[in-house]
Amino acid sequence: MLRWVLFALFLLICAAAGEQKKNKVKPQSFARGWGNNISWVESYEEGLSEMVKSQKPLMIIHHLVDCPYSQALRKAFVAEKSIQKMAEEDFIMLNVVEETADKHLAPDGYYVPRILFVDPSMTVRADIAGKYSNRLYAYEPTDMEYLAKNMKKAKVLWHPEL
Repeated sequence: MLRWVLFALFLLICAAAGEQKKNKVKPQSFARGWGNNISWVESYEEGLSEMVKSQKPLMIIHHLVDCPYSQALRKAFVAEKSIQKMAEEDFIMLNVVEETADKHLAPDGYYVPRILFVDPSMTVRADIAGKYSNRLYAYEPTDMEYLAKNMKKAKVLWHPEL
């Protein structure tokens, strides 16, 4: 009798394991709502590698999922077709929800949302800033035209020695 109970228990465990394999969760997109047509990299290191290979600048968006300012910027970013097109065609794109230890990616502090550019020579483009003197790399939903202008600037390779 005990053998039959153990055998039935074994069959139930096997059936449950098989059911779990069928219901595998699809991995979350790295877009995080910032544009599903854009190819997003997973990490800063991957972004740097892709940037060097492609010779396209890296655009890094630092944000928090629950931040109302980040949510508003994300909504404006997605709605602006010219920005979406440039992001898709001309940039290696990374959006970060966790801070990095690299101080070059927070030249004026660790606030969100902020957007920074890195050019293929591995230079953080600190010269490409937003409108605000107290948060140099911050953009607001009404700043999409300014962000588009800065994206165009970032596409031009920086040559500080010239």
